[in-house]
Amino acid sequence: MTTPILSVEGLSKSFGGVKASDHISLSVMEGECHALIGPNGAGKTTLISQLSGLVAPDSGQVRFKGRDITGLAAHKRSLIGIARSFQITNILLSLSALDNVALAVQARAGHSFRFWAPARADLALRQPAMAMLYEVGLSDRAHEISAALSHGERRQLEIAMALALQADLLLLDEPTAGMGLEEATQIIEMLRRLKTSKSMLLIEHDMDAVFALADRISVLVYGRIIATGTPGEIRADQAVRRAYLGED
Repeated sequence: MTTPILSVEGLSKSFGGVKASDHISLSVMEGECHALIGPNGAGKTTLISQLSGLVAPDSGQVRFKGRDITGLAAHKRSLIGIARSFQITNILLSLSALDNVALAVQARAGHSFRFWAPARADLALRQPAMAMLYEVGLSDRAHEISAALSHGERRQLEIAMALALQADLLLLDEPTAGMGLEEATQIIEMLRRLKTSKSMLLIEHDMDAVFALADRISVLVYGRIIATGTPGEIRADQAVRRAYLGED
C-alpha cells in the first residue's frame, strides 16, 4: 500500500455558518480499506458526497489515480472507477436482482436503456451480471424480484451493481446499517473478500465491522480529522477515546 488511489487535500464545505468539512486531508491507498468514523453530525456523509461528486466543495482538491477530479460530475466519476454504494445505486424493486445488475453493466458500456426487452437475452450483459452476483453471494437469488430480497440482500445487490460499473474505489456509506448480527456478519465477510481486489473508503458506526475490515482509520469530529492510524493506534489514541470511542 504505497500509492494513493484517492487523495484529498484541504477539502472544505460550509452550510451557512456550519463547517461540515474543515480543511480535510486524507488518502486511500491502492488495495486499502480506509475507515472513516466519528459521531453523528461529524460531517462524514458530507465528505463522501464531495468525493462522489454530489456536493461541490468550497475549497480543496480531490485527486483520483493522480488526476484532479475536484470539478468532475458524479456520473463521470462513476465511469472512471468510483462507485458510492448504497446511495448512488437505485434498485428497481420490480425487476429481478439479475436485471438490476445487467442494467449497471449496460450503463458501464454506455448503451441506451431503450432496448431493455432485447437486452434481457443479451449474454454480453447477463453473463457479467451473473458473475457480479456470484461475487457478492447472491447468485442463488438472481431471478428473485428485488422487492422480495431482505435488507441485507439489497445491500449485497447494490455492491454487485457497483462492481458491475468496474469500480476501483468503493465509497461505502454505513453498509451494515439496520442489519441484525447475522446479516451484518455476512456483509463484513463479503467486504473482506472484496478487499483483495478493491480499494474502499468505509463509513461505519459498527466498530466491530470497522476493526474487522480497516487497514487504517481516520476519525472525524466537527468536520476535522483528529487522528489517522492503524486500528491499534486509533484504539490507543486518548484524544480519540475522549471524542468518540469512550474509555471502555
